[in-house]
Amino acid sequence: MSDLIAIVYPDEGTANQVRATLSRLQTEHVIELEDAVVVTKGQDGKVHLDQSLPLTSAGAASGAVTGGLWGALIGLLFLAPLLGFVLGGAFGALGGALGGKMSDFGINDDFMKQVGAKFTPGSSALFILVRKMTPDRVLEEIKQFGGTVVQTSLSREQEEDLQKAISGQRAQ
Repeated sequence: MSDLIAIVYPDEGTANQVRATLSRLQTEHVIELEDAVVVTKGQDGKVHLDQSLPLTSAGAASGAVTGGLWGALIGLLFLAPLLGFVLGGAFGALGGALGGKMSDFGINDDFMKQVGAKFTPGSSALFILVRKMTPDRVLEEIKQFGGTVVQTSLSREQEEDLQKAISGQRAQ
């Protein structure tokens, strides 16, 4: 099961630096992210989401493959075998791709916008969905950026330890 962590930073640049650091750590297999989104509240009060991964295209590709297989199978069963396979596969892939494109993967966008609406204009937060990580190595890398933990699915004790670590305090 993945853990949700949202940390607020004074500006968008810091949130993007932390996301880049986590991305590098992911290539080093120190952390495994399911999603990473920078949420910024502009001076105009509008909340903007900057998705790190093209999650809709992943959903569209998955939907196209699944839809293509189902369409080909149905075409083989109910239409002329070769024509049914080709047409069924094509229509199934198209339908699956459209369905996958409209799916929302990762962290719920509406949830991030609701949390982001509470921020001070100009500030940003990094929302991450973590599958697994080596906490001491990750914290060592991101503590230099500071930040305030605003939302997690961690236990209260783990959340307090995280806040102390990024604040430069020693966890007890």
